[in-house]
Amino acid sequence: MPSTPSPSRPRLVLATLNRAKARELAALLQGLPWEVVGLAALPGAALPEETGRTYRENALRKARHAAALTGARALADDSGLEVDALGGAPGVLSARYGGPGLDDAGRCARLLDALAGVPPEKRAARFRCVIALVDPDGREQVVEGLVEGRITEAPRGAHGFGYDPVFFYPPRGCTLAELPLEDKARVDHRGRAVRAARRLLTGGGGAPP
Repeated sequence: MPSTPSPSRPRLVLATLNRAKARELAALLQGLPWEVVGLAALPGAALPEETGRTYRENALRKARHAAALTGARALADDSGLEVDALGGAPGVLSARYGGPGLDDAGRCARLLDALAGVPPEKRAARFRCVIALVDPDGREQVVEGLVEGRITEAPRGAHGFGYDPVFFYPPRGCTLAELPLEDKARVDHRGRAVRAARRLLTGGGGAPP
């Protein structure tokens, strides 16, 4: 059902059914003149399969669907981990790496198995996040965030989600999962992409009058 935003605070729908990701995105978007709503909170919410070959294709596909479903502006992200020793894998398949049925811990374990015996200096990796903003009238905007690091030999830390426990961030000397969430948001790929999206939402990028 189309949303009915108030005149002062139009609705911004987060096109994700991942509640951990929705919470993180909502926290990063605090203070904006938008009513931020996770798609999972709306009755009958669904998203198309992520069949795109790039993060951009997947982010746009999800944002277009959410905008059409709700009649509100939609924000979607697609992100992934790119490991040099694995030829850039898992990449756009990060959320499905290792096959169906694995949780975050299982995917991390599968990644570490794939890198068994690879020395630290050859475990370079990066997180990449692409965010798409789509209006019901068809306007589309895309931004990107990137963070460089390397894969550890064992999980460390209890914060974050996904591959955060095995992603070592050299400037802080720890994994992303060892950083408090507010610190992680300052340095990680999603935080960087959301800051770019915030600029679009507040300065000539469709902010409400």
